[in-house]
Amino acid sequence: MKSVADDGAFEGYASIFGRQDLGRDVVMPGAFRDTLATRGPSGVRMLFQHNPSEPIGIWETLAEDAKGLFARGRIMPTVARAREVLSLMRAGAIDGLSIGFRTVKAHRDRSRGVRRIEKVDLWEISIVTFPLLPEARIASIKARPFADRRPSEREFERWLTQDAGLTRTEARAVLRSGFKGLAALRDAAATPIEAARLASRCAAVAAYLRSSPAI
Repeated sequence: MKSVADDGAFEGYASIFGRQDLGRDVVMPGAFRDTLATRGPSGVRMLFQHNPSEPIGIWETLAEDAKGLFARGRIMPTVARAREVLSLMRAGAIDGLSIGFRTVKAHRDRSRGVRRIEKVDLWEISIVTFPLLPEARIASIKARPFADRRPSEREFERWLTQDAGLTRTEARAVLRSGFKGLAALRDAAATPIEAARLASRCAAVAAYLRSSPAI
């Protein structure tokens, strides 16, 4: 985890498509499409360790991309348990994400010994110590890094490359054309892995551009 913003904002992947978890389940692309259309982020609870008596924040963005289920949320620092979780997240002691759901459609792949989950009803995503899918982690970047002031072009390029994880070519595309420049690189990506990485960065940069002074 890179950082958690002062207002408790963070992001990461709650599920990775095509990866086998410790329970021998594999979530397939499109599994969340219908439930997200029905519930939206506000209908999915943010819990601590899957405990329904411990809601600790809200999900602001939930979206499928080429990699998996991208999640952006915010811890509520006015809640006692949430303050504790926030401190642990900032220290790097907790960085796992785990989904709570009802299986709607799945089939057994007996040759591989796994269950392939094709459709779910997602009701919660928890911040956890040990995620069932080890790759499901918080990977937050700083939000509002310039304290509501307009940064210089050099400052913004440095933020894009050092904090947002863009290459220099990608950062310069943003400087030239804004979010559309990065989206164009994503659409032209040579491999699905590269497209997934750029999709994640697009979401992060778009969130910053929406919440900050015009660049």
